[in-house]
Amino acid sequence: MKKLINDPRAVVAESLEGFGMAHHDLVKVHADPAYVTRRDAPVSGKVSLVSGGGSGHEPLHSGYVGRGMLDAAVPGAVFTSPTPDQILPAITNTDSGAGVLLIVKNYTGDILNFETAAELAQAEGIDVKSVVVNDDVAVEDSLYTAGRRGVGGTVLVERIAGAAAERGDSLDAVTSLAERVNAGVRSMGVALSACTVPHAGEPSFDLAENEIELGVGIHGEPGRRRMPMAPADAITDQLLEPILSDLGAGSGERVLLFVNGMGGTPLSELYIVYRHAAKLLADRGLHVERSLVGNYITALEMQGASITVLKLDDEMINLWDSPVHTAALRWGA
Repeated sequence: MKKLINDPRAVVAESLEGFGMAHHDLVKVHADPAYVTRRDAPVSGKVSLVSGGGSGHEPLHSGYVGRGMLDAAVPGAVFTSPTPDQILPAITNTDSGAGVLLIVKNYTGDILNFETAAELAQAEGIDVKSVVVNDDVAVEDSLYTAGRRGVGGTVLVERIAGAAAERGDSLDAVTSLAERVNAGVRSMGVALSACTVPHAGEPSFDLAENEIELGVGIHGEPGRRRMPMAPADAITDQLLEPILSDLGAGSGERVLLFVNGMGGTPLSELYIVYRHAAKLLADRGLHVERSLVGNYITALEMQGASITVLKLDDEMINLWDSPVHTAALRWGA
């Protein structure tokens, strides 16, 4: 195992320290327990958005703390849910009296720990609601979850709901919008190689040189099937067809196309995937109104990609285009 680390047990702490130093104008990194808040949190009169999950998916979630997205992010150990004692202060220290929305990916540990923290915050008189993201069409159940996993759609929920909170929407309105985005987004990924969790020291699964895992999860969970390596267009076909079949998008609808890297795939290859996916959507009569390409929800250094398609309406487009200023997403600010 070759990684730019010191002690495998200190990876998350040292990474967070470096992140806070690099983006001190945007965020404040809290230690013991570890969580990240906007530098200006709490923002008076604004609904607070809090998310989090295991580390190893950077820039998710800490990279999305800032104007137009999250007020706080709570990082657990690598591929491990944060604990309630981390989540609770992230809620209490960002609440300005307008309430808090928790955006939770559908993994068993995340669900349990965020629910516990929400109950503790509610006992302190804070109005807390939750939205569970479950956009992965690959499998219904996995090693980490009952039901569908939360993957690339999480970024889009955080962005659009965060924009609604920034413009002053109520907690009920922001929650409703986040649920609407989640209902209209679908994703599926592929792994070309495994990743290595630092404290494990060896790849999380085995793939032959000529083999890929179709429908892999962001922690390396098994997908739908293994298949021989194929050209990019053929792999894109295999990812996009289940997404569109499940999404039920019809000709004339507007969509956002998001091609995400898993951490170890060059941007040039992601654009090759985007190229074919966009052509396939056009062939279906779908209009790609907005796009996102890059490493936005990763699995350490895994080689691979995921495709996410979100059905858009006028409100979502306007919110997507509104100013955002975070470490990982920045426009219009």
